[in-house]
Amino acid sequence: MEEDMIPDLIKSFDGYGDITILDKTTRSDGEGGMITVWTEGATVKAAVMLDNSIQMRTAQAQGVKGNYTVTTEKPVKLPWRTVFRRESDGMIFRVTSHDEQAAPTVSTIQTRIVTAEEWELPTDE
Repeated sequence: MEEDMIPDLIKSFDGYGDITILDKTTRSDGEGGMITVWTEGATVKAAVMLDNSIQMRTAQAQGVKGNYTVTTEKPVKLPWRTVFRRESDGMIFRVTSHDEQAAPTVSTIQTRIVTAEEWELPTDE
């Protein structure tokens, strides 16, 4: 019964929905250089929530990009610099935390938390 409650907890978070991991690869451009190609990887469920604290709002007013907390079920690992797209609105994010926070194995709430920033896919010029 407790296992059924875990997904409901994550589903109750604002910003809950599908995210798609974007994998970066490089290819030859045929002229001695290379180009970067972003391909869709796995799609998983996550809650992506904006940090709405007074400190963050002040920083955003000074040009800092939005910071987000990303909560997933424990088996989902989003390492530092992972790029993903939130499917509900197409926004792109990049993970900024080096160490994820995972619930202890004895906890009944099996989640994993990382931080992320709004991000734009770089374009080759």
